[in-house]
Amino acid sequence: MVSFGNRAMSSAESLEFVAVQDYLAAEEIARTKSEYIDGWVRAMTGATNRHNQVSENCFLALALALKGKPCQPHLFDTKLRVINQQSKRFYYPDLQVVCEPNLPTETFQDRPVLVIEVLSPSTRLYDLDEKLTAYTQIPTLQYYLILEQHQPIAILLRRNGSLFERLQLEGIETVIELPMLGISLSMRDIYERIEFTATCVQEPDPQYQEAN
Repeated sequence: MVSFGNRAMSSAESLEFVAVQDYLAAEEIARTKSEYIDGWVRAMTGATNRHNQVSENCFLALALALKGKPCQPHLFDTKLRVINQQSKRFYYPDLQVVCEPNLPTETFQDRPVLVIEVLSPSTRLYDLDEKLTAYTQIPTLQYYLILEQHQPIAILLRRNGSLFERLQLEGIETVIELPMLGISLSMRDIYERIEFTATCVQEPDPQYQEAN
């Protein structure tokens, strides 16, 4: 089995092995979303208004930039399936851009070009480790963009051949270039209506504190 990085088990995860078809069926009627990691189910915690504002800003900017183009952004209600040898995972990225969509009857996508995650206390370790490793195994992925929600700071993983380059971008006047999509994202658009704070992790979160 392929390992996508170290993952600490939390109280929000199910310890019972679940088949993929059972997970997908349960998600269709569930009131809250859960992610699927090689048979284990991890319940997702709710996001803050600030987190959602950053995600929605990105979606709006991408929807406008991609209008008339074949690629389409999907917000956090769309699952992303990651298959690597014997490993099967389903995540709910904050945003993904897909140029080769799955069938309209399916509830997930397989071939994103861009994935965006907005960091939160409860998801920070997953986004920077487990999900980073998993997403960069996707053959179609060109960019993995990780955004702080309290300050205009971004990490961009950009494909260069079979590897990914890591860029750190800071400042409200910064523009994030995405040439494979023929577009760019400005930090000013991403952080519209966001009131910045002194540090990047503010909200108390027991799971985050336990992991550290």
